[in-house]
Amino acid sequence: MTNAKLEVLTPQNSQLIFIDHQPQMAFGVQSMDRQAMKNNAVGLAKAARIFNIPTTITTVESESFSGFTYPELLDVFPNQKTLERTSMNSWDDQKVRDALAANGRKKVIVAGLWTEVCNTTFALSAMHDSDYEIYMVADASGGTSKEAHDYAMQRMVQAGVVPVTWQQVLLEWQRDWAHRDTYDAVMRLVKEHSGAYGMGVDYAYTMVHKAAQRTATTHESLAPVPAR
Repeated sequence: MTNAKLEVLTPQNSQLIFIDHQPQMAFGVQSMDRQAMKNNAVGLAKAARIFNIPTTITTVESESFSGFTYPELLDVFPNQKTLERTSMNSWDDQKVRDALAANGRKKVIVAGLWTEVCNTTFALSAMHDSDYEIYMVADASGGTSKEAHDYAMQRMVQAGVVPVTWQQVLLEWQRDWAHRDTYDAVMRLVKEHSGAYGMGVDYAYTMVHKAAQRTATTHESLAPVPAR
């Protein structure tokens, strides 16, 4: 029997869901630096845009409790409708299940708040009720304590969820640096969101390859640059 999890993530077999990246939910995160988590979530979103990954954004009790999705995340998908829920478990909401089904891809990449509640219940329910494979982006998700996040990740892994990080997902989608249609956009994303890795790319471009120095106000499009 073939193990589907041995198949790497590709732009053709993946879809992405963001669960409750909202300010009130972020206030409760204690498992990692909140700004780093937000950076990673936005980086993941930009990666999805580069590779045209079908993306679902769902929220819970936006007006009564949680606030609205990070504007930086919504800016990546300016025409994306968010799916509002009342249940802590996104799988309970028919709109969410319909959106995932419409994308027609079995590998579901998940980033959300909180790991021990919204992420875990969605992952377990989706795998119990369907044949989805769940890939949990650990560093674009957060829990109310490090223990809450870590034990939730362990529980999900024991159930068959695949733990990943946002940069791992990005580079798995890119796979080959010869894929020039996305290369330049990936490099721009790395320089913006990948910390030390991005600084290294900047150094290599300017000091090794003698690229022109960029100013802090330079604006670069996220759209892939066609191969020349």
